[in-house]
Amino acid sequence: MDFSQMIAQHVDSGAACTVAAIRQPIGLADQFGVIDVQPDEPSRIREFLEKPTSPVGLPDSPGEVLASMGNYVFDADALVEAVTRDSTMVGSKHDMGGDIVPAFVRRSQAGVYDYKDNVVPGATDRDRGYWRDVGSLGSYYAAHMDVVSPLPVFNLYNFDWPIYTSYGPQPPVKLVQGADGSRARTDEAVLSPGVVVTGGRVTRSVLSPAVRVESGAEVTGSVLLNGVRIGAGAIVRNAILDKNVVVPPGAEIGVDPEVDRARGFVVEDGLTVLGKDQPFPR
Repeated sequence: MDFSQMIAQHVDSGAACTVAAIRQPIGLADQFGVIDVQPDEPSRIREFLEKPTSPVGLPDSPGEVLASMGNYVFDADALVEAVTRDSTMVGSKHDMGGDIVPAFVRRSQAGVYDYKDNVVPGATDRDRGYWRDVGSLGSYYAAHMDVVSPLPVFNLYNFDWPIYTSYGPQPPVKLVQGADGSRARTDEAVLSPGVVVTGGRVTRSVLSPAVRVESGAEVTGSVLLNGVRIGAGAIVRNAILDKNVVVPPGAEIGVDPEVDRARGFVVEDGLTVLGKDQPFPR
């Protein structure tokens, strides 16, 4: 998303608050925070609806609604005034989307930015307008799987609109054979700088910087964050492993959900999840 275009609309509109929104089928409205717009001025928010079951469609597209993307632009003075006022309100959770923005809506000071109007240089018909709400483990995982697909809709290869990040001083990825002569194998995988796969197999997975996969280990359909270590012969399937998790040699994760639960791991949406620095029970 080119946020400068949203900021420009915000300034031109005179609104104190602008909320970015994406069009979704009206049948999915009960999954989102939905923005109800003024029929005669569709860039102005009339009401903020939390997962409505009978919403009104858009004036120009009755079969669609605008779902909040959780991106906001504020006038600085108006935001300071709003959070100061909210800090004294009994019953407020002091939440941006649940309290602060709805207060702007009640004062008729909120506008909406329709994501369909955003133009990203180099975008194609396939990846234009890509968006995911990653508020659940399942959606966070799905976004990573979008990246590893053969023709990703989450396009990291648009060099007209690069995604800037910093890996630190990491060496290049290295794939080497194991001590037993087994070859490293990868397919549909994104391997970040500093990753070393030593005779292991990585399929349909995202490996963050400095991950190690040892000889004979198998990683399938998983997301491994920085510094994760997968021991020799271990099996990791349909898992999210946060930073610095160490999987012992020969261990299994994601093979039997009940065994994972008994170990104290989170099992949700068909995924097994280990938190940052979480030890593997012996």
